Amino acid sequence: MGVPADLDYSTTRLSAAGLYQASFTVSEPVIPINKLHTWTLHVETPDGRPIEDATIAVDGDMPQHGHGLPTRPQVTQNLGGGDYLVEGMKFQMGGWWVMDFDITAAGGKTDRASFNLLLK
Repeated sequence: MGVPADLDYSTTRLSAAGLYQASFTVSEPVIPINKLHTWTLHVETPDGRPIEDATIAVDGDMPQHGHGLPTRPQVTQNLGGGDYLVEGMKFQMGGWWVMDFDITAAGGKTDRASFNLLLK
């Protein structure tokens, strides 16, 4: 199975059911391989209002290889303004990765924002 040619690598995505819009920034200029780093995940409504006090589960995997991350990243801090600190990010190899963020807010409504990465 090759990397699909039509993957969207944008850093801002609407969640699967359209409940949330999420975006991320990385603590490094380029997403590193074999180095712990942090992400800041920003979550807002589709019309741009920050989502405060969300519960966010983090998971990542390599669809072509059938394995996940070597760490268990998690949101460790609500930074305010819809921003959440994600610590423990580490990718052990280059290739196609999918990062999933299961966001629960707005009275218990959960939706998944997924990001495709192609690491070199």
